[in-house]
Amino acid sequence: MDAVRWGLLSTANINKVLIPPIRASKRGQLVAVASRSQATVDAYAKKWEIPLAFGSYEAMLESDKVDAIYISLPNHLHAEWTIRALQAGKHVLCEKPFAISLAEVDAMIATSRASGRALAEAFMYRHHPQTKLAGEWVRNGRLGEVCVVRGVFNFGLSEARRQPGALDVRLVPEYGGGCLWDVGVYPVSFAQFVIGRPPEAVAGFQWVGKTGVDETFTAQMQYSGNRLAQATSAFRSPFHSQIEIIGTQGRLVLTKPFVGLDQGRKMTFFAPNGEPEELKVPKKELYLGEVEDMHAAILDGASPYISLEESRNHVHTILALYEAARTGQVVHL
Repeated sequence: MDAVRWGLLSTANINKVLIPPIRASKRGQLVAVASRSQATVDAYAKKWEIPLAFGSYEAMLESDKVDAIYISLPNHLHAEWTIRALQAGKHVLCEKPFAISLAEVDAMIATSRASGRALAEAFMYRHHPQTKLAGEWVRNGRLGEVCVVRGVFNFGLSEARRQPGALDVRLVPEYGGGCLWDVGVYPVSFAQFVIGRPPEAVAGFQWVGKTGVDETFTAQMQYSGNRLAQATSAFRSPFHSQIEIIGTQGRLVLTKPFVGLDQGRKMTFFAPNGEPEELKVPKKELYLGEVEDMHAAILDGASPYISLEESRNHVHTILALYEAARTGQVVHL
């Protein structure tokens, strides 16, 4: 195989950010898209100039013209269709969050190993040079000992998305809705990346909206070595994303760490004494890294950059945070 033939499982809006990097990659081809409606998928395929249009998800999984599947379905369907795709012999890039229960995660991992097919969680920001540079600063001791990681990701949902008949899937409890599952997972994941392991204990606080999902969530996480992390997310306030890594020898501040536009993306080091130093962040399309990582796993036999163990630990942490918010108790992992 010289190139990976990709299929999009659904016509979700997020597909539009993955289509350009698949086409930009020298080892990828976008060949197919699937929907539950033939009319819908035909129109979508025409708009995006995709050769094959399947009127059911099953039909695409049965095709021998597709090697890898990108799953962009609502959260509660990630596990089912990841497993079905792996069983059909396809490699899978599954949109975050990986799944919404540990039982689902374990089933996905077991199926990947049994099928011999690559499986990875689509946390695109982890592959960007800004994130990797921050990791290098931490690993090299430039910040001293990391004391606190603080992150925020807010994404305001308009009133139009809250209306009956047009309710956003992110506001539906049965679909795995809620701001923590949707955008809070990013700063929680970033803390795990920086510290290198899941927390030992967590506390969570939430405001639940009228649809029954958390629309504001604050997470507190305690790690070994007296290290702490805080992550906040919300659907009720305007867009904002930022990461701050505080160490004994200074701190790093990353602006726009989880969004695709390089415009406004900055990384600044604040030394204990002296002027702030803005670091040069190499430019790279945010979603290209995860596509190239899948190509390396499929074509070269490389291990995915985000391990399945890390994805499992991440889901475990989110579930513990929801339990802490529900019970009002500190939860030990």
